Amino acid sequence: MDFRHEVKHEINRSDMITIRQRLRAVAYPDAHAVNGVYRIRSLYFDNLNDKALRENLNGLSRREKFRIRYYNGDTSVIHLEKKSKVGGLGRKESASLTIKQAQQIADGDLTWMLHSDAPLVRELYSKMTTQGLQPKTIVDYTREPFVFPAGNVRVTLDYDIRSGMRCTDFLDADCVTVPVTDTIILEVKWDSFLPDIIRDAVSLESRREGAFSKYANCRIYG
Repeated sequence: MDFRHEVKHEINRSDMITIRQRLRAVAYPDAHAVNGVYRIRSLYFDNLNDKALRENLNGLSRREKFRIRYYNGDTSVIHLEKKSKVGGLGRKESASLTIKQAQQIADGDLTWMLHSDAPLVRELYSKMTTQGLQPKTIVDYTREPFVFPAGNVRVTLDYDIRSGMRCTDFLDADCVTVPVTDTIILEVKWDSFLPDIIRDAVSLESRREGAFSKYANCRIYG
């Protein structure tokens, strides 16, 4: 997958209501959403020096992070993902995991990864064994997704962001998570161009483009 444009805005609940109504009028709901939303649970990785966290906090233009993710509590479909950022462009690479494989990675049982058919799994193995990457924390949130065919646009509203603190047992549905912010994140992604109809729909005079990391916010407890 090529790099895509990515823009984030921190908005409030009133902003979200306004933008949601605009998007419902011009865009399409994501086919994977249930009643317009889905719940996302991710397990993020970092090393002992908190490389991914520090790169984000320092605003490095070129950075990457690994996570394991599933949706709506459904562990029958789990993905390992690598998110790469270069300036205002982003790219996501993905590989499927079984529930057993996801648990093995979370538990530090890594030998099988070296022989995986998925290059991304082997890359994570290399970085876990040479750079000390390890599971760091759970990040939970609710997402309202919208899509627009022209420009391959995807607009999301993310809220109810919660942290597992130092818990990494992300396959446990009863794992306790705590809220970390009231901020709502508007994120817009597109390929070569952003149609004016979407640009107008997400435009707010009082809001400016900025950076917001759910992972960084979920690390406030350690």
